[in-house]
Amino acid sequence: MKPIYIDYLNALDIEALAMTDGEIIAAVEAGLVAQGKGQTVIEPRVHLEPDPAFHGHFNVLRGYVAPLDAAGVKIVGDYVDNYLHGLPSEFGILNLFDPRTGTPRAILDATVITDMRTGAVTAIGARHLARRNSKVLAHIGARGTAYWNVRLLDHLFDFDEIRVHSRRPESRDGFAAKLSADLGKKVTAVADWKSCVEGADIVVEASRLPEPQPLLKTEWIKPGALVVPYGTMSAVELSLTDIMQKMVVDDWGQCKGGKFGSLRAHVETGRLNETTLHAELGQIAAGLKPGRQSDDETILFWHRGLSLSDIALGKAMLAKAGEKGIGQRLRFA
Repeated sequence: MKPIYIDYLNALDIEALAMTDGEIIAAVEAGLVAQGKGQTVIEPRVHLEPDPAFHGHFNVLRGYVAPLDAAGVKIVGDYVDNYLHGLPSEFGILNLFDPRTGTPRAILDATVITDMRTGAVTAIGARHLARRNSKVLAHIGARGTAYWNVRLLDHLFDFDEIRVHSRRPESRDGFAAKLSADLGKKVTAVADWKSCVEGADIVVEASRLPEPQPLLKTEWIKPGALVVPYGTMSAVELSLTDIMQKMVVDDWGQCKGGKFGSLRAHVETGRLNETTLHAELGQIAAGLKPGRQSDDETILFWHRGLSLSDIALGKAMLAKAGEKGIGQRLRFA
């Protein structure tokens, strides 16, 4: 047997790649288009919850993207209390394989990949589903994915006003300060949900709740807005889906099952089902179904997170790393 090597990119390697906003969005959209064209396999994510007392769980995401010639498995831990230990809430590893032989090809730190690809899916969803002249962004939550949500959305829309909120003042103030510095524009930290959400053209809810709690009120949503709720636990009212002209998800197979997700109660009560669902985002990205068709439409986009997005972004990073000579090769066998 010939020697087998694995490409390895750690967190420092990925930082050195300096992926641009455009590169991130393009890579993730390629995975979505492949999904829309039926060129992928997505296995519903599974969860490992070691002990409820730890206030965290692991997500295991699995997928295959035919145009990229790659199969992958990502394992990411999601621990709400990690800030108490000076740690990010999420750590992840992405493993890529040859889909024909099962030979391992690469191992990548997936912590920032998770953040980047989540922000990219939010941004791509907004490009297809938000009003083109959207100028006010409201973002609830300041965890790792939140930064890339705001950064990549602003890359596409160049907002006039960005408001952010999270439960802890030090968290939201620090988040706003970092965004202000990186985006070169004022980002305002607000002290409550209502002040953040009312009148916004795009509302992203990425809260960190220990249990479902309807903190985001339907009456605050501006007609014609795009609402993107994706907290692990629901923070929205049951009535939120009643005001929507279109409801879009990233993958209906994942959204209709499992114990976690911001619209779990809406699925269980039949408000979101195969009939009321407009499309998966991949179908819209591939041009098979329409996105926004009128400025008057109020639209909801719920994404659970796709293995395909991790695989697509991981492949793009490996390609750039090869060009720049970044990373390590590990002997496997």
